[in-house]
Amino acid sequence: MVIKARNIHPRACEGGFLCRKVVHVSRRPRGASRAVRSSSRRRMARNFPRQPAKLMMGPMANEFPNGNGTGAADAAPSMSALIQYTKDFSFENPKAPRALGQQSQQGPQMSLQVNVSTVVLGDTDYETVLRLEGKAELDNDTLFAFDLSYAGVFRLVNVPQEHIHPVLVIDCARLLFPFARQIIADAVQGGGFPPFYVPTIDFAQLYQQRVQELQGEGAPNA
Repeated sequence: MVIKARNIHPRACEGGFLCRKVVHVSRRPRGASRAVRSSSRRRMARNFPRQPAKLMMGPMANEFPNGNGTGAADAAPSMSALIQYTKDFSFENPKAPRALGQQSQQGPQMSLQVNVSTVVLGDTDYETVLRLEGKAELDNDTLFAFDLSYAGVFRLVNVPQEHIHPVLVIDCARLLFPFARQIIADAVQGGGFPPFYVPTIDFAQLYQQRVQELQGEGAPNA
């Protein structure tokens, strides 16, 4: 997999902070695909959980000052995942059924666009949207294409202002990624192809690359 750093393309990225194009040559996967697990999104969509799952920020909890002992646990930075959902998804299989019989030892070439955007919902609540857009090509023919926007609402408590944006586009995107990856794999398999699992994405590295690009352009980091 090759990650190419480049400037945001307005049409493809729609203003997101992280936007990268990944080129990956896939091989035919071996073994059985993962079973699809049922979810209770209908119940979750009605209301946010009363007691959302809370994740302590790990190393960040030791990095930030939290007072002189009194109430130290309450002052520790934390991130709560309130709800996650598919915001938009499309899958195209333009050459079926002819493309289903095409075989190649090398496998199709996968191109992948990665974009992470955020929306402020309240004083402590934020939405992070992970968009994965890609297609598989073989002999200049498009075998399949997908475009997924998978989102989550997160509650950040006691996180310093300067760390909120990195947490949203790195930590929150990292939590959303496995679910988005499985949705794409299931859709590709449902289209008659072997399931395609998006390669692991280093969101921290993409964030650092984007910050360096903005610094080189003389733009603000936030």
